[in-house]
Amino acid sequence: MLNACLYSGGKDSTLALHKAMRSGIKIDLLVTFLSRNKESYMFHYPNARLTSLQAEALGIRQVFVETEGVKEEELKDLSAALEDNGVGLLVTGATYSRYQADRIKRITGRLGIDNVAPLWKIDPLEELGEIASEFNAIITAVAAEGLDDSFLGERIDKRMIGKLSELNRRYGINLLFEGGEAESFVLDAPLFRKSVRILKASKEWNGVTGTYTIEKAELAEKSLPAT
Repeated sequence: MLNACLYSGGKDSTLALHKAMRSGIKIDLLVTFLSRNKESYMFHYPNARLTSLQAEALGIRQVFVETEGVKEEELKDLSAALEDNGVGLLVTGATYSRYQADRIKRITGRLGIDNVAPLWKIDPLEELGEIASEFNAIITAVAAEGLDDSFLGERIDKRMIGKLSELNRRYGINLLFEGGEAESFVLDAPLFRKSVRILKASKEWNGVTGTYTIEKAELAEKSLPAT
């Protein structure tokens, strides 16, 4: 049986992976879903295929699983992927979402898979502080009041944490984007052997929501110290 991580390439799944590996769990496989539905309730959408660069940087085998992303139906795809790949332990980046956590727990329980969620109920500012200090993560989608196209492609650093905290105070947005307020992509992390370097990207903004699409990228020398 394999130890796997449900991996989206965003800040939560990448930080959860790091915490699991630092605790002594050897991760054999990254399971990444490619949803045809931008509004998937379960899976990350923007730049999902680029996670292949992150997997290479981590030196961990990855499988892509395609799904229509239909609410509840996509859970069958998750269950099948875990069974087909012989997963015995699954790490997830769940933080506060009962919707995702309960469904994953139900599936892993039925299949007899150990469910590890290192970030569950983590303090939002603690997580963001760790991301800002140890990772290079950027915002790749926005969909909430107060978040506009100026946030797209921007790094989650101390300055960004200040801006997000103000938006949390003014509009009540979830600091970890659990309500779908935004999505992210990690360009470098402590366990990456190389960094993801963006060569070409574009922004799309419709006045309410926006995405930052990485059109071309490569692996390059690290921008953060390796650990």
